[in-house]
Amino acid sequence: QVQLEESGGGSVQAGGDLKLSCKTSEGVIGNCGMSWYRQPPGKGREVVATISKTITHYADSVKGRFTIYKDNAKNTLYLQMNSLKTEATAVYYCAAGTPSNVPCSGHFYSRFGYWGQGTQVTVSS
Repeated sequence: QVQLEESGGGSVQAGGDLKLSCKTSEGVIGNCGMSWYRQPPGKGREVVATISKTITHYADSVKGRFTIYKDNAKNTLYLQMNSLKTEATAVYYCAAGTPSNVPCSGHFYSRFGYWGQGTQVTVSS
């Protein structure tokens, strides 16, 4: 059973930094395209950043301020968020092998991928 668990969310003032972590089941990081999504209040879920092997992509709204990276040995995905803006307020989700990224390979394959439960990030002015 694949599990993803986010942590690191919280409240911060605009201009501040936060680092989100996503602990995964062993092997997931190395066999799946990994992503961070967010869902702002009253809005739909959107892709924030993706990483596959060493290739990364970012939403235009976070380029230059957010960094996605992973530690395969620790089975952990990270999202470093700097210079946060109030519009970054959202629930942030870690995801593996979702349709917006490279699917999981081998016995991790899943048509829809896997999701964490989310962590709340609140940025105040």
